Amino acid sequence: MSVVAALIVRDVRRAWSHGGASLPIAFFLLVAILFPFAIGPDSVLLAQVGGGVIWAAALLAALLPVERLVAPDAESGVLDQFAIRGMSMAAVAAAKIAAHWLSFGPPLMLAALLAAGLLGIDRETLATVELGLLIGTPGLAALAVATGALVAGLRGASALAGLVMLPVAVPLLIFGAGSIAGGPGAVKLLAAVSLLLLAGAPFVAGAAIRAGRA
Repeated sequence: MSVVAALIVRDVRRAWSHGGASLPIAFFLLVAILFPFAIGPDSVLLAQVGGGVIWAAALLAALLPVERLVAPDAESGVLDQFAIRGMSMAAVAAAKIAAHWLSFGPPLMLAALLAAGLLGIDRETLATVELGLLIGTPGLAALAVATGALVAGLRGASALAGLVMLPVAVPLLIFGAGSIAGGPGAVKLLAAVSLLLLAGAPFVAGAAIRAGRA
């Protein structure tokens, strides 16, 4: 097994063993449960805004484990060991993005099935929401890892992570929610934004890791 594959497996196991993967899913479902109480029992209105609620909850859930994505390895010296071996920090970041998505994306898509029932979303709309999550959650994972690298070791990292991540994630949120009723064009825009984040985040995170080690 290569070092990258081993890193992915280790991070996925660590996410589930320490509850880092279950907490965002629990938060996501909690939002889906509480939202109908806030907006009222109007099933038509719930169905209209349900897709947007799922996307907003997914974005906030992706923010929860940001502090645990890079900082523990930076503090324990694991990243230094990778650097000594000559491993690219961008490759390390890419492995962490893959691991974060595996521990976060598929479970979130399953949880969206329950959320759809709570929000009164029909099957056709749910299929569109699931497609959007499949396309958009890799971008959320990439953004989360890049943000985690940028705030690693800083005081008040949670608050800083929110300030860094949420504004950059707005296009994903807009195109993700818009893809529900926007047709193929909106889905393509969502895919473009997600792909852009996936392509750029490893290099941003790698540069932040190198700067943190200096």
